[in-house]
Amino acid sequence: MTPRFDVIGLAVSDMAASVAFYGRLGLVFPEGAHDEPHVEAELPGGLRLALDTEATIRSFHSGWRPPSGGGRASLAFRCENPAEVDSVYEELVGAGHHGELKPWDAFWGMRYAVVHDPDGNGVDLFAPLPAEPDAPR
Repeated sequence: MTPRFDVIGLAVSDMAASVAFYGRLGLVFPEGAHDEPHVEAELPGGLRLALDTEATIRSFHSGWRPPSGGGRASLAFRCENPAEVDSVYEELVGAGHHGELKPWDAFWGMRYAVVHDPDGNGVDLFAPLPAEPDAPR
């Protein structure tokens, strides 16, 4: 048997805040997830995102300490179009989340933005830019 990539796990300091944040991005968690120490949401393609409270992780790994500093993990969410990148960014920032990088047209052909989740993890929002009519194919 060959191991199969199946789960992305994040340690969270506040389950309710994290469930609310990722719920705004379209992930569906079980009813009552905001009060649980471990929750999962199914992702497209069959992967799962697992959220565990820091207290839960410490309960089975006594030497564990939360990571310090940012940039240790990031998730990227594809939006339907560039306008959706802008509106999702504004919705999340308007809900009090830190906007790390305002939406911009990246040179690699995407509308791109970065918001931080409640624990400071970078969450990228992106959508392909429309092809320019005179661009080489």
